[in-house]
This record gives sequence, structure tokens and C-alpha cells, in this order.
Amino acid sequence: MTTRKRILLGAFGDPGHVFPILALSEELVSRGHTVAIETARHWQASVESVGAELIAAPEFQVFPTDAKPLQPYQAVVKAVNESRPRIEEFSPDLVVHDVLTIAPALAAELIDIPRVTIIPHVYPVNTPGSPPYGIGGHPPRSALGRLLWKSLSRPISRGLSLGQRQYDELRKQVGLEPRGELYGSHSDLLVIVATLPQLEYPRIWPDHVHVTGPLFWEPEAADVPLPAGDRPLVMIAPSTAQDPKHQMLRAALEGLESDQFRVIATWNRRPIDNPPVTPANTELVEWLSYSRTMPKCAAVVSNGGHGTIARTLQAGAVPVVVPIAGDQFENAARVEAGDLGIRLPTSLLSPKTLRLAVERALSSDRFSSSVADSAEWCNAHDGRANAADLIESTFA
Repeated sequence: MTTRKRILLGAFGDPGHVFPILALSEELVSRGHTVAIETARHWQASVESVGAELIAAPEFQVFPTDAKPLQPYQAVVKAVNESRPRIEEFSPDLVVHDVLTIAPALAAELIDIPRVTIIPHVYPVNTPGSPPYGIGGHPPRSALGRLLWKSLSRPISRGLSLGQRQYDELRKQVGLEPRGELYGSHSDLLVIVATLPQLEYPRIWPDHVHVTGPLFWEPEAADVPLPAGDRPLVMIAPSTAQDPKHQMLRAALEGLESDQFRVIATWNRRPIDNPPVTPANTELVEWLSYSRTMPKCAAVVSNGGHGTIARTLQAGAVPVVVPIAGDQFENAARVEAGDLGIRLPTSLLSPKTLRLAVERALSSDRFSSSVADSAEWCNAHDGRANAADLIESTFA
């Protein structure tokens, strides 16, 4: 049995990064470890609910406002200086940091504490022959496709090299030696990729990088009423960070007004001006539990956040993805490439196209078979337990 340890986890403040860290923390606490989470202060209640201690992360303005903002790496330098004494006070045996949370990782190195990296989505490291991460491309199936991705390799490499130089300069500013390698912020001890293998493109995996399965956590939520009947149930699950005008939600409510479906939709507690008319076949709610509702659904329409896609596949529902920003484009491409569901570009979004996408999602045997395989894998592999086992193995 692993000796109980003190483990500090650092999380970027968005739900898609905080929720996996909360899930892992809850598992580690259940195993008897003492856990602290460094993240934004407004997550305090959630942190305490999983039995961990909150260490409030330094917060700086890095986007243009009337006040003079810090450049991103300037903010990291300042954050390292503020985080280090707090981490030293907690005295952890290990620091586990989210891939976007660099300050606790650098502070851990400065005080000679081993660190582990959590990637709460698909693996972002580029591999020869595959499309660059983030653009939403598919692996090549022809010589022309291979030529296309090869033509992009030089500008992509220049961008990655610039990032490497900036990161190494940051390391020098905080008193660490440059690493001189791409993705130098990732741990060389252990990297946990909290996704499904069905969302990954083929690659040769480094020995210290492991796909564990998703790390699921969600806030408490009351049960919500579902539309009556036995027609297929479709969930509308908008992003918690994008689409402020609720473009996808409005298109879905109008396009899915039909006797073909029952619809359960949420606005995810994001302000909604001029609330749309709710059709008779639809329940529109402020918030709902994905874990309890998705298993009742045949399809889930979302903007393609990784956590939502992973929940959808675990539940055995077919994803219909309308990506807007960030890694949503990549997640939508992985869904499409794996025959797991449908990608509907935002430029083509309308009530009619969304309805057609849902109809196709529900009628395709190919999607239902691939989704069933993913659900079977996901439910046979406990991401929390797998990740915690790997972390405990670093103490052996």
C-alpha cells in the first residue's frame, strides 16, 4: 500500500481544466492522501467539497483593459514568485499541474519537488504525418493529404520553436536552466492524458505518457423534468465559456421543434438575453447533471468541449459538434475522423442544418456502433483510478 502523501494540484481556472483536477483530487483524498489545489478563489466551495484545501492562485490581468495588462509570461514570472512560498508552506511530496498551469510546475522545480502533468483533453504534441494540433484536420489518406500537412510543417515548427525560446527565457527569469526542447513545460516524469483512445490519432507514445480515460467531476445538480414520451431524447449542451449569444441553443430550439424528438436543453447558467420561445417538445433548464441525463439521450448537441464530448461518449450518445473556438475544432475533428458523430461548422449553422445533422446522427448504424465501442471502453476504464495509480507509482 502506498504511504499517504501530501500532493498539490494546480488548475487553470476554466471548468474544463478545474473539473478534471477536482475529480483526481477526490480520488486521491479517498485513498488517504492530503491534497491541496491551487486555482482561482471562486472555486473554493468545490475544492472543499472534494476534501481538499484551496490555495488561492495569483490572478493577474493579461488581456487588454483600461488598466495596463501584463504579458502572459510576465504574469507567470510574478505568479511563480507568489506561488513558491505557498507551495513551500504546504510542503508537498509531489506537484501535479494542469497543462495550462505553469507557475506551480516551475515553483516545484525551484524547490526540487517532482512534478506530473495533467492534459485534460487529447494529446497536443504534433507527430509527423498528422495535421497540426488545434486546426481541426484529419490524418492524411492520400499523397495529396500528406503533401498538405508536410507543407505546413515548416511554419508550425517555427511557431513551436518560438514558444520553446519564450519558455526557456521564462525559465531563466525565475532562476531555472533552459530545457531546450519543444513542449518543455510537460513533465518528463509522468504525463497523464485524460481522454479516450478513440479520440486519439495513431502515434508512437513516449514511455512516460499515458492515456487514462477521462477525469469526470460535476457540481451538484437537481434532477430536471424530461419531455414526456418515448421518442429519441436529444440534449442541447452549450459551452460554459463560448457562444455568449447562444447561437447554437437558439438554432437547436427552432430546428428541433418536431414530433420526431424530445429535447432537453440548458443554458448552463450563462446570461441569456431575449430568452427564446421553448417549443412544446422541449424542456429548457438553467443547469442539469450530465452524468444522470446523458445516458437517457440518443444524441447530444454541443460546442465540443472535451469534457462534454467525453461524457457524451461514455453515455453512449452520438455527439453532434458545433465548434466555435479553442480546442473545440480539434475535438470536433476527432469525433468526425473516428466515425463517432457529426461536425457541423458554425458557418453552416442554422435551424435546418442542425436538424439534418441530428437526424443523420440518429439514423447512422456506423455512428451507433463506434459510440457503443467507446462507451464500453470508457466504462471499463476508470480514469480517476488509473490516474491515481500512476501518480502513486511515482512514489515507489
